[in-house]
Parts: sequence; structure tokens; C-alpha cells
Amino acid sequence: MSEQELAEIDANPPAWLAQSRANRTGTKPVWVQLTCDVCGFTEDARPKKWWPKFTYLSCDHHGIDELPPARAGLYRSEVDGIGSRFVGIIDARP
Repeated sequence: MSEQELAEIDANPPAWLAQSRANRTGTKPVWVQLTCDVCGFTEDARPKKWWPKFTYLSCDHHGIDELPPARAGLYRSEVDGIGSRFVGIIDARP
């Protein structure tokens, strides 16, 4: 790629490049530490954009009954596939 072609792409980036640059805010951590709220097992992982804010994290072999129950008026949902072995628990209003 010539310097002129690079300058043109830099000045008029394609949509995917513009979006990629816009996503580079520096506010999202590159690595997070996941910790099981039942047994304390920890693991470092790269957070995914689609991860919501979890109320609890537990290893996938723990039962839901090993966590505190959802507070009154909240419903509970589970998100599998967090890190190598975690389930994310979300307590939210309906």
C-alpha cells in the first residue's frame, strides 16, 4: 500500500474502520478478573462487549440454589459461556 493510499484511507475511512476507531475509548478494561461467588475460584478473561452487568458469577457446576435468592420483585436470568467455566446471574426488574 502506498503512502498516498494510506493517507486516503486515513482521511476517508471505510465504515468498519470508522466504527473500530470509535470503539477505542480506552474506558473498557482489556482484562477482568472473574470470581465465583460460591467457591471463590478466579480467572482472568477478556470481557466481551455483550456481557451485561452481572449480579453474581458462579462456576458452571454450582447449582442456582447455592446463591442467595433474587430479591422480591426481581426476576433472575442466567448467561452461560462467561470465561472458561462461569455462568453470569442477572437479577433485574421485569
